[in-house]
Amino acid sequence: MLRIFISYKSSKMNLGLKEKVIIVTGGAKGIGEGISQVLATEGAMVAIVGRNEADNLKLIEKIHATGGQAFSFVAELTQPSECEKVIGEIVAYFGRIDGLVNNAGVNDGVGLESGSYEDFMASLHKNLVHYFLMAKYALPYLKLSKGSILNIGSKTAETGQGGTSAYAAANGGRNALTREWAVELIKYGIRVNALIVAECWTPLYEKWIKTLPNPEETLEKITDKIPFQKRMTTSEEIANMVVFLMSPKSSHTTGQLIHVDGGYVHLDRAML
Repeated sequence: MLRIFISYKSSKMNLGLKEKVIIVTGGAKGIGEGISQVLATEGAMVAIVGRNEADNLKLIEKIHATGGQAFSFVAELTQPSECEKVIGEIVAYFGRIDGLVNNAGVNDGVGLESGSYEDFMASLHKNLVHYFLMAKYALPYLKLSKGSILNIGSKTAETGQGGTSAYAAANGGRNALTREWAVELIKYGIRVNALIVAECWTPLYEKWIKTLPNPEETLEKITDKIPFQKRMTTSEEIANMVVFLMSPKSSHTTGQLIHVDGGYVHLDRAML
């Protein structure tokens, strides 16, 4: 039987996010779902942006049942015009934007050997271009609120993975944009950070593991390489750090690439 990683019930941290309008792209499933739930627990008004309205509404129902506030906005973010359109819809509804969490994306396995030019460019639209566009169109409103931007990234930009050139390049771009925007937007009081994910247990990850010939053995090999507690990071552990970085409690933190990964990327493997 596959090992299941269950996160604990989220509890309020009192981070000063009550009634703040926070956008979460890809906010209905996986890591995005955890982020949306914890933001709602903190009293934020969560604008969940995703291509599938049914997924959005399913999570919103769950959030509303616990007293939180979340709202569905449907957009296909690989289409540049949809990015501009959805920001307009959010502003029309709320009248402001206090924060943007760029999270949507997928490790689509477009490699140097296996991928075409068209595959590579399509992957960049799935995983990088909409990060830029969502920030660009949200920027006038973030200037007014002195809000924050948080980019979700992946270890692949730093460690490589093999067979996923486009996704690795996109994540290198996410890291670079984080530092670049932090510099450019300092004068507006806007903070920009990134949270880098390594091995995080999500339904999509579980689905992928189950497609392999020996899923239990493969999972054990992966978790054995995670220094702290030999286990996957949970989506809620990712979310807790995201919400802290979006909050006034991290008021002097900008331009940082924060790794929530149990030491996977940076700790010496000789210790294992």
